[in-house]
Amino acid sequence: MHVALELCKFLRWDRKNSFALKQWYQRRVREIIAHLEKSLDYTVFDVRWIPCSARFVAVGSHARGTGALQVFEMGQKELICSKKYEKKDEIKCCTFGATALQDRHLATGNFKGKMETWDLEKGDLPVYSVKAHSEIINCIDGVGGLGIGLGAPEIVTGSRDGTVKVWDVRQEHDPVAAMQPKESEAKRDCWAVAFGNTYTEAERVVAAGYDNGDIKLFDLRNMSVRWETNVKNGVCGLQFDRKDILMNKLVATTLEGKFHTYDVRVEHPKKGYPSVVEKAHKSTIWGVRHLPQNRDVYMTLGGNGSLCLWKYNYPSERTKQDGDGVDYGIAGTVEQIQNVILGSQPISGFDWSPDKEGLCVSSGFDQTVRVCIVTRLKSL
Repeated sequence: MHVALELCKFLRWDRKNSFALKQWYQRRVREIIAHLEKSLDYTVFDVRWIPCSARFVAVGSHARGTGALQVFEMGQKELICSKKYEKKDEIKCCTFGATALQDRHLATGNFKGKMETWDLEKGDLPVYSVKAHSEIINCIDGVGGLGIGLGAPEIVTGSRDGTVKVWDVRQEHDPVAAMQPKESEAKRDCWAVAFGNTYTEAERVVAAGYDNGDIKLFDLRNMSVRWETNVKNGVCGLQFDRKDILMNKLVATTLEGKFHTYDVRVEHPKKGYPSVVEKAHKSTIWGVRHLPQNRDVYMTLGGNGSLCLWKYNYPSERTKQDGDGVDYGIAGTVEQIQNVILGSQPISGFDWSPDKEGLCVSSGFDQTVRVCIVTRLKSL
């Protein structure tokens, strides 16, 4: 009854504004609900759902300079810590992307430049450990595990030392690929990395974002820079809409509250990839995560403690031809579906459950982890 009255008032205000009505209705029927939360005694930098379970892992840093790694289960009324490990070095980022489903080993990057993998049931010692970088590992991603993406299971790390490295945990010590600046170029802090285009055994790319606004797309098959651009603000987050398909969309989030959605299906030799730019959160956008069950829906993480849910809408024509008969891409539009403020501090990490649509977990610099539920996503 309450909703019906509000709708009647809205219709009397403007009967012809169908687009505004659509937005109002979407925001009414889709909600981001904070279901469970737990305050912690350390700074949480990243969270990940453990595949095929109702558990998630949180990593971060204690005030005494040690690393934190905890596993949480969902209880009836609270989050329960089932595993707790304290590590010598602070942990910045983590991923399950390269693990076999039966192992579910977590890969982490720490403040001392080490990349390690852990068996969460026996987490005292790492399964694999390598001194990957000379400085902090800011970002990490994996592919080839969990049945996602063809080819070898690999992990990519990006660091303050300016390098991006690809690792195969079946090989000791040396990376299978290393991308670093030329001697004449200044080292830029790499803040974001993402795998994509792994639709065959041979094809694979890595997207890397840097503090000066550079975005570079590395082709691992040809060991070359496939494409690069600059978005004028530091790139805090990168993600392809899917890792295991021919490149389709890439989202980059930045400082100053902007994010860029690139259609990376068709590249023009002069225009490059088309993109649409949106402003959100009124603060730095710390990252982006696509919904596993719908690649056109994604969540952005705000520096003001908010989450924003978006949907990408394709144009009627994705490609056209220029005067020379060369195809170029057409960018679509981005529509905000819902938003919520979870706290007063930045959202540092976020992950969707791969098994239950709408279930997600977030972490904030207020030292809190929250399990949220996003409703009515199937109708998007």
